[in-house]
Amino acid sequence: MPKLLIVDDETEFRTSLTERLQLRGYEVESTGDGYDAVRMLRADLNIDVVILDRKMPGIDGEQVLKEIRQYRPAVQVIFLTGHGSIESAMEVGKLEAFAYLDKPCDLDHLIEVVEAARAGVVHARARHEITHVEKGSLRKWLVGAHNSRPGMIILALLLFVGVVAVPPSARLLELVSAPKTGTVTDLHLGYAYYGSMNDGETVSDYYARTYKIGRKTARPDGRGTSHTMDSRQTARRAQVMLGILGVAVLFWASGAVPIGITALLVGALMYFMGILRPDDVARAYAKDAVIFIFGVLALAQAIGKTGLDRRIALVILKPAKSLPLLMFVMLPLFAMACSFLSEHALIAFLVPMMMMVYVTSTQKAGIRKDPALAVMLILSLNYAANCGGPGSPAAGGRNAVMIGILGDYGLAPTFGEWVKYGLPFVPVMALVIAAYFFIALRHKVKTKDLDVAAIVQRANEKIGPMNRKEYITAVVLVGLVTLWITCSDELGMGGPVILALVILNFFRILRWRDVASIHWEIVALYASACALGKGLAVTGAALFIADGFVGVLPELLRSGEGLAIATAIFTGIATNFMSDGATVSAIGPIAVPMSIISETNPWMIGFATAFASSFAHMLVIGTPNNAIVFALAKDPVTGEQLVTLKDFMKHGSIVLVLCFAVLFLWVILGYWRWIGF
Repeated sequence: MPKLLIVDDETEFRTSLTERLQLRGYEVESTGDGYDAVRMLRADLNIDVVILDRKMPGIDGEQVLKEIRQYRPAVQVIFLTGHGSIESAMEVGKLEAFAYLDKPCDLDHLIEVVEAARAGVVHARARHEITHVEKGSLRKWLVGAHNSRPGMIILALLLFVGVVAVPPSARLLELVSAPKTGTVTDLHLGYAYYGSMNDGETVSDYYARTYKIGRKTARPDGRGTSHTMDSRQTARRAQVMLGILGVAVLFWASGAVPIGITALLVGALMYFMGILRPDDVARAYAKDAVIFIFGVLALAQAIGKTGLDRRIALVILKPAKSLPLLMFVMLPLFAMACSFLSEHALIAFLVPMMMMVYVTSTQKAGIRKDPALAVMLILSLNYAANCGGPGSPAAGGRNAVMIGILGDYGLAPTFGEWVKYGLPFVPVMALVIAAYFFIALRHKVKTKDLDVAAIVQRANEKIGPMNRKEYITAVVLVGLVTLWITCSDELGMGGPVILALVILNFFRILRWRDVASIHWEIVALYASACALGKGLAVTGAALFIADGFVGVLPELLRSGEGLAIATAIFTGIATNFMSDGATVSAIGPIAVPMSIISETNPWMIGFATAFASSFAHMLVIGTPNNAIVFALAKDPVTGEQLVTLKDFMKHGSIVLVLCFAVLFLWVILGYWRWIGF
């Protein structure tokens, strides 16, 4: 039973109510002083429900409630008073009291309210991100709860110390100390910044020179200073980055601490372990992709406020008159659209609508929540968007990186050639994703009657015809998409969306309060993923990981289709822990020369690498799509996370395997053989 606190200055009433509730099995504390009540709540975290008198000497009930909200926001407060008034009820309402009852109150009715308040504690904790850890054993303490898992924190600490403390391997030292010769035999040909290195320069030399890390010495000509670092110092920093990667992945996968705190921890470790100078760590966090994530989340606020999201969804979701049609017709069409338009933007537009469909459907069915339906609607959409990546060069920066790598060898494909080899993958993969979620979850879905198109249509009818704000937002949105399609190479993805936000503010459609209310932890998370990728790339840690994978390949997988399959497997796994662009930058320069040496067509290896970089399904950091979905997939009433980190890991790992199966059987061993290279 929960622990209750009764706060009432009438001694007889307080004593009587305490005894009666104790007879019903409740553990009860009581006091007649408001200040004492606040002290008790600060000291005893087991108190979940407070029965509070309004009129007391010294400090009244409203002031006690304000203090409670400051220190214990999840505690549910039931006002019980004989001095009720409309004004006091309104004041209590502002402070989120659970209930307001007249005194005397029937005991059975009071107990009903107390039991309802107990359920409200769970939702309040979710809204205020308060972790509840079960007590009673060392095991329970170690396992903890979401956002507080001491066992995982200890494991991560041991992992980090273990990785950093061991002496650098001979291979890592060799990779960071090999001089650049400009030939395909260079050991560090896969270094992300190989093209920027000077002839004869090592990874250590480039790292120290570019980022001013290491020992500072005066230049022979007397002009300024230079920085040098030996291979062991560089290897040590690479090991630190591997340790940071392990800690971040463990925390993000297990929910050991809040995702935003993990995002900050990545930067803190990079600062204090000397990976980059403070300004460069900050720059690593402030990538264009991060600005893009921030802008899209803020833009989604404006689109939702005006109701334009419902108009967009009506067009896209029109075929979805049932759950099978949604999965097997709309999903492939959506995935193909993501091959040519910004998949991140389309996700940002549609996820709020899917959330509206979820809420409307569950309310209509009389169900409080339907986790299977939420996961099916949101994650299938997300993974279909991810898998639109191979469709065309316009689908993402990773494709542009691979075209650039192939271009260094004079082998860059045209837009049409890329579409020829990539687009057939997209609808087939979307159908496989639809089949997986439909088969795996349809029997677990509680809401059986689901007509997405009708729900969106009714939502449109409720708000009437388009108004001035919707037209302005639509024009801004069309202009934004046009800039993304035509000028993203020059302007990036972040600049245009920031301009769109400014324009919407000028027209009083988007307020600063709307911008400030976005899920900043997701922005921080993706920023840390960018910083993590930067640190792994510049120290040579990413090169070491890629080299280790290539080194263990059997002879069968070192040429032809075998090499394409092996490279795709490594890329698909790595892209779940680094940004897709960083993954292609690290693996592509190794894979393409390997294809030339093994007399395999470079397009086969380049396409396999780029396509597999779209398979970032397991972790929230894998792609902006995942981050946007995680930020928006929350119950609008309780604040509960409907699509969890565990859902990403569970379903994402299965979809990753399915992606590999389709890529290998349908693409590499299928139609690629038919159309040839």
